[in-house]
Amino acid sequence: MSSSQVSMKLLIDTKGKRVLFAEAGKDCVDFLFHILSLPLATIIRLLKAQDQMAGSLPNLYQSLESLNDAYILPHQKKDTYLKPEFYRCRNCVNSKYISDDPRATCPSCNHLISTTVTYVAPPAGLVEGVVTYMITDDLMIMPTSTSSCFAVLGSQDLRDVEDKDVTLGFDEAVKLIKASMQSKKVLTDVFF
Repeated sequence: MSSSQVSMKLLIDTKGKRVLFAEAGKDCVDFLFHILSLPLATIIRLLKAQDQMAGSLPNLYQSLESLNDAYILPHQKKDTYLKPEFYRCRNCVNSKYISDDPRATCPSCNHLISTTVTYVAPPAGLVEGVVTYMITDDLMIMPTSTSSCFAVLGSQDLRDVEDKDVTLGFDEAVKLIKASMQSKKVLTDVFF
C-alpha cells in the first residue's frame, strides 16, 4: 500500500451513533479491494507494527517468529512464511509457473524458479470510475443507486443524518483491516 490517500463521504446516524454507509469514488474502492490481494502474513505484520493485533493470529505469527532455527527443517526459512516472496524461472520469460520457494524447479525447463517477482497493481485499478460506489458499514461495496440508498436508510429519520468527509491513508487502512476481522460495523468502529 502506498502513502497516498483517498477519501469518502460517510452518511452518519447521529442519534444511533453509527455509519449508515459511505459514498466513494473509484480510487477509494480500488484502495479497499487492494487489501484483498495482500498475503495474510503481510496483514499480520502491518497490524503488529501498528499495535493493532487481536485474536490468535498474532500468537501464531509470534510463535513462528520466535521459534529457534534448530526446529526448522534444513534448507527452509521462516521468512518464507513471515515475509512471503514469490519467484519465477529466469530461463522461461513467459513462464506460467511461480513458487514461494527459490529452490523449486521449473517444470518447463528444469532450471530454478529463483527470480523474485514483484506484484504490480494494474495502473487503471479494478473498478470503473464513471459511477459513485456505496460502501456499507460491513464493507459491502456496490454502485450507488436510489434503491440501494433507500434500502440502507429504511425508515431512518433523516433529521438525525449528517455527512462527513474522511480520508483514508496507511493508518486508516490498518484500522480498517483490523476492524474487518473483528466486526460487522467496520466504518462505525474506525470513523465514529
